[in-house]
Amino acid sequence: MPRDRSEPVMGLDARGAAETSDAGITTGCLARRLGVSPTTLRSWDRRYGLGPAVRDEGKHRRWTPEDVATVQEMCRLTASGVPPAEAARIARQRPPTGAALRAALHATPAAGDREEPERSDAAPSPAVPHHESAAPSEHPRQACVGLARAAVRLDAAAVQERLTDAISTYGLIGAWEKVMVPSLRAVGRRWESSGDRYIEVEHLLSWHISATLRHVYVTSTLRHVPHAAPPVLLACLPGEQHTLPIEALSAALAERGVPALVLGAAVPTETVVAAVQRVGPVAVVLWSQSRSTASLPLARHLAATRWGVRGARTQSLVMLCGPGWSRPTEPGLTRPAGLSTAVRMLSSAGSA
Repeated sequence: MPRDRSEPVMGLDARGAAETSDAGITTGCLARRLGVSPTTLRSWDRRYGLGPAVRDEGKHRRWTPEDVATVQEMCRLTASGVPPAEAARIARQRPPTGAALRAALHATPAAGDREEPERSDAAPSPAVPHHESAAPSEHPRQACVGLARAAVRLDAAAVQERLTDAISTYGLIGAWEKVMVPSLRAVGRRWESSGDRYIEVEHLLSWHISATLRHVYVTSTLRHVPHAAPPVLLACLPGEQHTLPIEALSAALAERGVPALVLGAAVPTETVVAAVQRVGPVAVVLWSQSRSTASLPLARHLAATRWGVRGARTQSLVMLCGPGWSRPTEPGLTRPAGLSTAVRMLSSAGSA
């Protein structure tokens, strides 16, 4: 959720704005904008000639818009697994051709062609290693690195491209478990450790993940889901604002032709009960991120609710999802171990 704090704009704080002039921006300002360390920028200048075109009278480096665009392309390519020397060659001749990029992804780094870790106290970075020689399709960790770095740069197009590629490579469930969740956790940990700075990075990443999941849900629903079948109802409990997990679950169900009715964040108790009585869902998924929002009485009430003609009444499976729930031991309540398990159980309930 948004917080009422004064935040930097586009990765630049007041100091960064002061370091910007008509002649370009300083190395420190550019490093904060891109989420890399000044040492990395100096290394790229020394090794690959990706330095600023302008130096002022005090011999300070000033990066022009053209210099910045070249370095942004370098960041994008290295985060995709392109070896730094090859990435620098392509970045200098922007825009790269598709054939050149495909060849670069399979290139082997030369001896000593390794970058210093791109870390900076001012910008978050994923808590996973960066394998420069790995193609994203072979290493999910590399996909996390690229996604998190794109978010740090506030590069919306690159974030969306990496999310789309992750789903294409790993499937929706694999992309959620191997790329999206680890990237969100890495960015979230860095956000917390930096004193609530860089909230915009997590918000950007969350928004694009949500947009990607909803796109899968909408397109799959239109193509595969029978309209007359009873749905799975998914809702966040009162006070619960974390909707990404149920968006991922609804998208995965839609891919498998299972109807899903998503009520979204912070659904009032009486609304959940009314929706169950109106729709008669095969299952109800209640998401709780923290114990403060979990409501076992509501779950018990839904599990005991029955409908239909007398003598043939039925009831919904109630699934408790999220870390806010303790493991249930009561009939009619179940708690899956993860997204894959939940999809399997709900698919079986829908076909029963």
